[in-house]
Amino acid sequence: MKTVPDAYLGVWRRRLLTTTSGLRDETSEVYWLQTAILHADLRLPRPQALPPAASLKTCSYAQQLALAEQAGFAGVTEVNGDICQWHRLIDFQPLDGPADIGLMRFETPERLLEDGLDGSYHEIWQRLPESAGVNWGLWLRAAEEPSRQACLLVAGDYFLFAADRPLPISAGDKHLREQLGAVDPALRPQLLAFELSFGRHRNGATPWQITHSTLPGRVGDTLLSSYWNFADPTSLPTADLAALGRYPAAGGWQRVELDVPTVSQGVPA
Repeated sequence: MKTVPDAYLGVWRRRLLTTTSGLRDETSEVYWLQTAILHADLRLPRPQALPPAASLKTCSYAQQLALAEQAGFAGVTEVNGDICQWHRLIDFQPLDGPADIGLMRFETPERLLEDGLDGSYHEIWQRLPESAGVNWGLWLRAAEEPSRQACLLVAGDYFLFAADRPLPISAGDKHLREQLGAVDPALRPQLLAFELSFGRHRNGATPWQITHSTLPGRVGDTLLSSYWNFADPTSLPTADLAALGRYPAAGGWQRVELDVPTVSQGVPA
């Protein structure tokens, strides 16, 4: 599988989004962690529409709808020249949109400009300096639910854990908020249980503390203890890997080698 250029590795924070429809966003917290093959992306609207709940179980319906406005995804990255494509394998929102492809230009080594191929949007990304150095990613699959997937990525001092929800959502053009309104209220927490948790491990000196998450009540939690060599993913204890996340997989998470073709979809020749 082709790896992305080293220039892309690290954690990128979005500083600006503008669209031809008139949207301008400088407040949402958006982080993109890129490894040699895998990526994960977390997008949290700010300011929050409502005070956060302590957990999914304690959310009111209004709070659930606010959570449904979050976004994020994970998968495989393909770079061809100045064209970057993010092949989304798991997604917080319904996974049936157009191909995610951007025209990329490095204004400086630490500042990256992204434009839609049709010119419909423009984004400015800034690399976080503490994201240089160690860089790796693990793709995971539920032992007893092969369709449920996750990943754990590290770039420098940062980590991002992404895990698909226990209850699949329907593909198509219906936004997550619409799907929430169409299911039994008892099932809504499961539809919102897609975890994207981002934070820092501080070179293994402290537990891996979560600073941003799609799950209410998750900020401040520990993703992993710090007793193993974070620079070597093969040293991650199997039991800890199996139990990752607020909603661990049935039978635990297992490492898998991805067999994903990276054939460009809609990229100009």
